Amino acid sequence: WNRIEVYYSGTKVGNLQQLASLKGLSKEADLNFHFCICNGLGDNDGHIQATEKWKRQWSAIPDNNWYGTPQTIRICVIANGENNLPTGFQLKRAEALADRLSRQFDIQPDAVLYPGNWR
Repeated sequence: WNRIEVYYSGTKVGNLQQLASLKGLSKEADLNFHFCICNGLGDNDGHIQATEKWKRQWSAIPDNNWYGTPQTIRICVIANGENNLPTGFQLKRAEALADRLSRQFDIQPDAVLYPGNWR
């Protein structure tokens, strides 16, 4: 792993199961990210869910919605980034997770990306 991307789910609510359903996927294992950070509407605020991709150390697959690299750890924060921003606890948990992963995999600070309106 050499990069971390934190991004918004584009939804107001969710957890792994709900996001898979909303995206028309047959199973959670098909989600294209490694971690989900919930906002209290779908699971506890700040709860971090690891996906099957992370548990198996599989890469996210670039597609028409994301153009990253297979070495990118993707963290999905339940929020739409417009009228539904992340909670304070989601912000803290996402930053703590990104920090821990950066140290664990020696990822440089400039390789950790957050949405433009983060904070």
